[in-house]
Amino acid sequence: MIRKPFITVIGLVLLLLGACKADEREASRQTGPALWKIEKDGQKGFIFGTIHVLPRDTDWQTQALRQAMASSDRLVLEASGLDDVAKTQKIFDEMGLSAGLPPLAARVPASDRPALEALAERGGMRTDDLSRYESWAAALRLATVGQSDSGVSGDDGVEPTLTKAFKAEDKPILGLETVEDQFALFDRLPEEVQRRLLRDTVEQGNAGKDDYVQMLRAWLAGDMKVIARDFVADLAPEPELAGPLLTDRNRKWAARIPLLPGRPFIAVGAAHLAGPDNLLTLLEQQGYKVTKIQ
Repeated sequence: MIRKPFITVIGLVLLLLGACKADEREASRQTGPALWKIEKDGQKGFIFGTIHVLPRDTDWQTQALRQAMASSDRLVLEASGLDDVAKTQKIFDEMGLSAGLPPLAARVPASDRPALEALAERGGMRTDDLSRYESWAAALRLATVGQSDSGVSGDDGVEPTLTKAFKAEDKPILGLETVEDQFALFDRLPEEVQRRLLRDTVEQGNAGKDDYVQMLRAWLAGDMKVIARDFVADLAPEPELAGPLLTDRNRKWAARIPLLPGRPFIAVGAAHLAGPDNLLTLLEQQGYKVTKIQ
């Protein structure tokens, strides 16, 4: 996940997962972040559930994961080109900046305005400057502050590490969608939903890092039961977000995966692999044999 000075849709999915409560007894039964093998009609590949921001030096690469990467001939991410910071920033500004917008403080309840000001100040930003951004874009910029406070970074996330490893082997890197696709998901949200997203980001940004630590523990343990249970419970009341950001994308990806060439290593946010209408279930419905490796 690219950050400084903003995050993409992947970071939001992480924030939506931020409320998951890891059960340590369940987590201890697993051996590493969840990884599956998929097979159908001669196509063989892997699907890996990622987390998009991590503390520096997090130990998440297992032997099974390294073997899967070595036997794959290409990397497939949610979106390609995220490592081009300048281009991604340009796209973000083109889609997120608009003239004639109301002040940012006017887009959150009065009770949240002090927290909004405090969060922006901690991130070295002014709400007057953020007011030039549409509500979704301001929310994504503010989301980076909570990451910094928690000592985590997209620079240390799974995707940059995978990208570096596959580039070192001169293996191609593809995307299931584009950067423009990702930002468009937010840009199309009704303003009411964008403002709820902004409010939730302010509240999450000032809530501390305990929820993130609990979620990280579940991810490191490959505990999809915990992620599914708590992610669904957290996102279910927000169908305007769950559809465009999660389930609709799962369906599009499930249609694109059979068209991928070679032996793909597919890395998508763990949220897409848990709960109803998850990507793995959709592939099984298409006739894929899905085998969990870890």
